Amino acid sequence: MYPKENFMQKRIAIVTPFLLSVVCSASLAEPDAVYFSDAQITIDGMALEPGWSDAEWRNIDRHILGEQPERQDFSGRYKLLWDEQHLYLLAEISDDVLFDQHADPLHRYWDDDCLEIFIDEDGSGGNHQFDYNAFAYHVALDNQAVDIGGQLEDGSPEFVLLNDHVDSQWKRQSHEAHTVLWEVAVKIFDDSFQPGEASQPVSLAAGKTMGFMLAYCDNDGSDEREHFIGSHEIEPVNGDKNLGYIDASVFGSIRLEPAKP
Repeated sequence: MYPKENFMQKRIAIVTPFLLSVVCSASLAEPDAVYFSDAQITIDGMALEPGWSDAEWRNIDRHILGEQPERQDFSGRYKLLWDEQHLYLLAEISDDVLFDQHADPLHRYWDDDCLEIFIDEDGSGGNHQFDYNAFAYHVALDNQAVDIGGQLEDGSPEFVLLNDHVDSQWKRQSHEAHTVLWEVAVKIFDDSFQPGEASQPVSLAAGKTMGFMLAYCDNDGSDEREHFIGSHEIEPVNGDKNLGYIDASVFGSIRLEPAKP
């Protein structure tokens, strides 16, 4: 997650050497099992496919940035499935205010409510801030997906729309006024991806291990986001836990498994 509009090259120079030596405890854990979906998943925010009923809920409750929200302000959990073409995400988000102040999807998207989906196709870890060694898809309330794609001549980040990577829809749950189901299909690309070129997503298969983390930017109406909460604990570097958009070594990991019997 890009931290501020006034990007500072100095911060990268300070943080990156430390990240090279950081091993997050999540990366040492056994990968989370993600099961194959026998049924085709329709991205409609309804989660009617039988595979979702069998998939395990995992929490989005690890503090990254800002204040730790009260449960009535924000709480979240998620499930994962896969097939040969996609990794599927179902997020249940309870947020008392859904807020999207910037119409331009490339402008300060981190200060609007959004899901952030971190994926490292080969689980290699390492720096990915200005390349595609890993991805940090910021999926906005209008279902557009953005990541940092490189650097401009002045050293500032170049933001890119990657809507062809991500299919996203969410719906409010009528029985819970502040709760939405957010359903996402993500095509998985390796580190050879370049925007504007004929890059092809990888085909997924059982046994594959990937880096993965999920987070949510929560803003209830302020100029900047108030909370940034993730799925995996991140060890701080110089007091900073907002490292996922820079270094994939802080991600957790998932392993693709055959369908549940």
